[in-house]
Order: sequence, then structure tokens, then C-alpha cells
Amino acid sequence: MKKSIVLISGLALFVGACVSQKKYQALDAEKKAATENADKMLWRANTCEKNLAVAETKIKSLEDQLEYMRKTNDQLITNVGNMTTLTKQGAENLEKSLESIKEKDTRIKTLHDALTKKDSITIALVTSIKSSLGNMNDPDIEVNVDKGVVFVSIADKMLFQSGSYKVSDKAKNVLAKVGIIAKNKPDFELMVESHTDDVPVKPNEFIADNWDLSVMRSTSIVKILQNDLGIAPERIIAAGRSQFVPLVGNETTEGKARNRRTRIILLPKIDQFYKMVEDGMKQAQKN
Repeated sequence: MKKSIVLISGLALFVGACVSQKKYQALDAEKKAATENADKMLWRANTCEKNLAVAETKIKSLEDQLEYMRKTNDQLITNVGNMTTLTKQGAENLEKSLESIKEKDTRIKTLHDALTKKDSITIALVTSIKSSLGNMNDPDIEVNVDKGVVFVSIADKMLFQSGSYKVSDKAKNVLAKVGIIAKNKPDFELMVESHTDDVPVKPNEFIADNWDLSVMRSTSIVKILQNDLGIAPERIIAAGRSQFVPLVGNETTEGKARNRRTRIILLPKIDQFYKMVEDGMKQAQKN
């Protein structure tokens, strides 16, 4: 009888260990996927930033060419004095110059309109977010814009208890407002990016270090956005940054508190903006 009891106990422990191992492997796979998604989004943001810089350089080059063409035309008209005295070749050159100026004016206007529209969308989005979140004097909630991307940054003391990845009830109220904004902006993607301070966590079967903690916190928020607030999962990215992107030094308690944060990043589909520029350029060439 005693041997049977020992055997049954041993089997139970074995099964429990297997289940825990499966959970850990699943969480580890989820963490790796989230990290890969975050890297892709960072690569995409960097590419968009480079493309925008190229577009701005083209605008400056076109403006310089336009100014040169205008000066050339003025000089040509001054030299001939009267259109009736222009040679056939001179008249043809003048006509080509005028056509070139018109084309460059159209291209410059197209690029400026596209850039202005992008800035207007960003400003409107920030205004909408600040209005929806209500009290923006709360030091634990920040909304800002950097390079066309909107960040809603929430201090971890509003979201989680120390060392935990369970979202607090207070934080769910803020996330509900973010969910409303996300539903009103279906063309935007959301990346949930969690950061920790440099204090090591106490390991358990689910969390080995700050990498695990940051990813688990991101996925906890992602699941609320998806399951409770109805945000389409294909629009959401979970990313953990651990302790390696601090805002300030971790030498003080205040510094550690600032570094423990979660950012919900609203990402406009920049490829749509560049497609609009590309279509405008094609139209300008046709005209």
C-alpha cells in the first residue's frame, strides 16, 4: 500500500513538471515572437525615417532647380527684348523651359501637400488622444509625438505591482480609453512596449529575468486590448525591452520609477503616406 502511494505521488509530480515545462516553453516562444516583431517595427520606422529624409532632399533640389529655371527665363526674355525677334530655336527653348517650370511646380506642390497632410493627421491624432484620456496633468501618463509616431506612456505603478505582470483595475480604465482611440483609428497599428529598471527579479517558473517580466507585461496588456476591448489582434504587437533602454540613470529610486514604464505606440501606416506621394508624382508626370 505504501509503495502504491509513493508511486502515485511520483507520477503526480512528474505530470506537474511536464505541464510547467510546456507553459514555460510556450511563454518563451511568445517572448521570442514579440521580440522579432519589435525588431521588425523598429526596422520599418528607421526605413520610413530615411525615406522621409530623401523626400525632403528632393524637395530642396527641385526648389533650387525651379529658381535656376526662373532666372534663366528672365535673362532670356531680357536678352531678346521682344518675342517677335526670337528665333525659332529660342522660342522652342523658351516653351520647353516654361513646361519644365510648370512640371517642377506641380511636383513640389504634391510633395508639400503630402507632408502637410501627414503633419495634420499627426496633430489631429494627438489632440484626439489627449482629449480622450482626460486629465493630462497626471504625471504617470504622457502623450507625445516623435518622428510621426504617437506614444502614450504609462508609469508601471499605475499598471502593475512590483515584479508582477497582472494589470491593475486602475490601469484598465486608462487602457479602455486607449481602446476607444484605437477603434476610431483602424488604419493604425499598436505596439505595446514594456520597460523595467535594472533591479533583478526573483525568478520563478514563468519569469527568469527582466526580459521575461517586460514581455509578460506587454502580453498582459495586449490580451486586454484584444479580449476585453475588441482590438483586432493583427493590429497589435507585444514587445519587451527589459532594462536596456532607460530614460534616466537607475542610481536613484526616482530614476528607477521613471524607467519602469509601458508605452503604447500608435503607428500610422507610413507606406500609405509614401504611396500618396508616389501617386502624386505619377500624376504630375502625366500632366
